[in-house]
Amino acid sequence: MPLVPALLAVLPASAGQAASAPTLDKSKLLWATINVCDTKKHPDTIGIRASMPGSGRKAERMYMRFQVQYFKTSAGAWANGDATADSGFQSVGSAKYRRRESGWNFSITPPPAGQTYRLRGIVTFEWRKGDEVVRRVRKRTRTGHGSTTGADPKGFSAAECVIKP
Repeated sequence: MPLVPALLAVLPASAGQAASAPTLDKSKLLWATINVCDTKKHPDTIGIRASMPGSGRKAERMYMRFQVQYFKTSAGAWANGDATADSGFQSVGSAKYRRRESGWNFSITPPPAGQTYRLRGIVTFEWRKGDEVVRRVRKRTRTGHGSTTGADPKGFSAAECVIKP
């Protein structure tokens, strides 16, 4: 279920402020974080929040896809969750804006007693012109984004989330 659709439309980017195509993937405005992790208010839930810079181009639209990965101990590697751990691509608006933010909450079936789930988020960002993808970047969740909308508790930002029974 999506977070409150609190897309943050920041002032339109002027030509001088628009992030150019080659640097969008290195922009400080491009990030992903976990802002909800199995709290009293949101039990068995992981919330992923992300920000992406606009290109300054009115003809482009921006999209985000939120996915949950789990750490598969037997393989010692991260693996994608099932279809319920994937938001699909969500439109977040015009690329004419300096940046857009969005988020997605996923309900997780609690682990059996004595086990835990170690999770992280992956966000795929796309800038599209019509049906053509003109740029695509993937980021995994990182800590350090403490003022995200919908964080529980307020200011929470993490790279990973552990769900306990």
